[in-house]
Amino acid sequence: MNDHDQYSATEFRYSSMEYRRCGRSGIKLPAVSLGLWHNFGAVDSSDNARAMLHRAFDLGINHFDLANNYGPPYGSAESTFGEIYARDFVPYRDELIISSKAGWDMWPGPYGNWGSRKYLVASLDQSLRRMGLDYVDIFYHHRPDPETPLEETIGALDFIVRTGRALYAGISMYPPDLTVRALKNLRSMGTPCLIHQPNYSLLDRWVEAGLLQVLAEEGVGCIVFSPLAQGLLTDRYLSGIPEGSRAARDDSYLSRDQITSDVQARVKRLNEIAAARGQTMAQMAISWVLRQPAVTSALIGASRTSQIEEAVAALEHPGFGTDELAAIDRVLIG
Repeated sequence: MNDHDQYSATEFRYSSMEYRRCGRSGIKLPAVSLGLWHNFGAVDSSDNARAMLHRAFDLGINHFDLANNYGPPYGSAESTFGEIYARDFVPYRDELIISSKAGWDMWPGPYGNWGSRKYLVASLDQSLRRMGLDYVDIFYHHRPDPETPLEETIGALDFIVRTGRALYAGISMYPPDLTVRALKNLRSMGTPCLIHQPNYSLLDRWVEAGLLQVLAEEGVGCIVFSPLAQGLLTDRYLSGIPEGSRAARDDSYLSRDQITSDVQARVKRLNEIAAARGQTMAQMAISWVLRQPAVTSALIGASRTSQIEEAVAALEHPGFGTDELAAIDRVLIG
């Protein structure tokens, strides 16, 4: 693909994707969404990034999820997306849900991290410039801030929505008790929380201990990131750590230490269950998080278009029998 290729989305892009209601809101999200956490930075191939965004949208993935510090370097995933958006996606802006976040470190000094009003508003203004957008559809506080008063952080989200910088507010990685407080604060301001973004996978089930119940009761959507546990829940590490894989890289969030013999043994057994279902390990991992009624969308990352195609194909076989779920729990819990 070169710079002069003209992209035109397929007319069948909405024919096979499943769209799920996001809590009690007017928004529906694709069951599989694409995150730009990895492989969209300045160090990565922009042609590959462009090909992945095209393929995702053609498959009905109309939600692209970013954050201020995605890269590397920080900000470069938004810049890459902005360049591709300007070239290819401007005609489709009203079909897209584009999200960004702030809450982790972004620039030096006391105002480039955590949850102050100054940081959140300034960060989103920067993000909008990098992406060439007038607004994002969803803006998240990326993680709780133990020092900034919750009322200040939530007030900033309300301000961001009221000033047209974002259409909806979201939170990420808030535990159940803090989630309840945040939702109450937002609702009192007249800007209800649309969505929560926690991590959730077969290997990390913390959201089952209260958070999913809170979101269901409060009518808030849930988009889960790392459903493949940074690639652990694929067939990639069944026989060790291949050269060039994420775990082999020094700049990765997946470390060699996480790939223990016990984890490998469990994933091999899960892989056998997936094969019996007619799915790959990755597909079963996606189907498994989507089995939860409170989960709106599974947020995947990808390094090539075939991984996006594989993830979307998971939707062809979403259901689980009670015997399958019991077998999976025996592998994970014993």
